[in-house]
Amino acid sequence: MRVSFDLDEVLFVSPETHRTEPPLPFPLNRIFRERLRLGTPELIRSLQGSGCDVWIYTSSSRSERYIRSLFRLYGVRLDGIVNAQRHKREVQRDRKEPLPQKLPNRYRISLHVDDEAVICAWGREYGFNTYLLNAQDDEWKDKIFRTVETIRKKEHPDRSLTD
Repeated sequence: MRVSFDLDEVLFVSPETHRTEPPLPFPLNRIFRERLRLGTPELIRSLQGSGCDVWIYTSSSRSERYIRSLFRLYGVRLDGIVNAQRHKREVQRDRKEPLPQKLPNRYRISLHVDDEAVICAWGREYGFNTYLLNAQDDEWKDKIFRTVETIRKKEHPDRSLTD
């Protein structure tokens, strides 16, 4: 099973509005200014430990190298990254009609976590599962893990995350 996360306002949050992981030490905190939502590394490792691939699917232009490097500094290895450039190259391609800025099912992603309600609406229209996460929520990791478990049971009724 594959799970993807948006970056801005989902995993990258402001310490003024959300609880965050500690900042990286100097001088890394000057290069990687984003702050991770508290519990992000733990959730990603837990999902991967349960057999999930964890991807980033963002409409930002940050490079794959930058994103991978930042997460590695927090002890996390990502399984895949789709940024704005990759989405344009592989999904939108030369189509004249604009497609949504994210189509996780094109990458066999079973669940996409995002902060934008429009992405969740596109999920219903284009046939992909979403989880809306936009506010501070101390139980966000458990809720996402339960959502993954529910989807996994639908996709593979004979398996669960706790097997």
